[in-house]
Amino acid sequence: MKLEGKTAIVTGASSGIGAAIARALRADGARVAGGARRVDRVETDVALELDVTDPVSAEGFVAAAVEQLGGVDVLVNNAGLALGRDPFDDSTEADEEIVLETNVHGLIRMTRLVLPHLRDGGHIVNMGSVAGRAAYPNGSLYVTSKFAVHGFTQALREDLLGRPIRITNVAPGLVETDFSKVRFRGDEAKASAVYADVALGGPVRPEDVAECVLFALTRPANVNVDEIVVTALAQSSGARILREE
Repeated sequence: MKLEGKTAIVTGASSGIGAAIARALRADGARVAGGARRVDRVETDVALELDVTDPVSAEGFVAAAVEQLGGVDVLVNNAGLALGRDPFDDSTEADEEIVLETNVHGLIRMTRLVLPHLRDGGHIVNMGSVAGRAAYPNGSLYVTSKFAVHGFTQALREDLLGRPIRITNVAPGLVETDFSKVRFRGDEAKASAVYADVALGGPVRPEDVAECVLFALTRPANVNVDEIVVTALAQSSGARILREE
């Protein structure tokens, strides 16, 4: 299957994995509406401001995207973040609110708003994480949020069984983006160390994840790819990464 003539919504489309997914979908023929808070960095057919944690912003984005696209075939729930890498008892109410509102409530909100506009043959892709399959130390909030994404994706699959809508959870591991820069609140040294000296060819690239998304979207209509887990060759779990000496 090709995406020629299809339409797609991608959240968190201003950088990293979201931007790579948007490029891949457009290259395969889809028209893409990209949403992000930094709308000036969104390079899609339709670029709109979006804060998934704000119900009014999300509702306005979906209404405008649907109007300009003329309908929706694909929803990619990519917007997400982590804050801090500390033991749970060092977390704060404010950080908890931001992470859970973005990664969980925002994803659920966008799904609920887009679902009525999703055409038969449509596809929902949720950006999970290896952190949503196995916990690692000092990441309780992020791990909790991605376990929720994993569970929601499975539950939605049950609820939509019988309807011609496919659902996929994509669970990346170590992907070199601005993710760690955000996590460490702009600390470039800490962020760079996350991706430094990774053995066996280095971390995953955003384009690698985008290719996985494209693979799931372009299977035959009777095939649902439930989950794709993609990690660096040097990574066996969320916390275990082989570094070069």
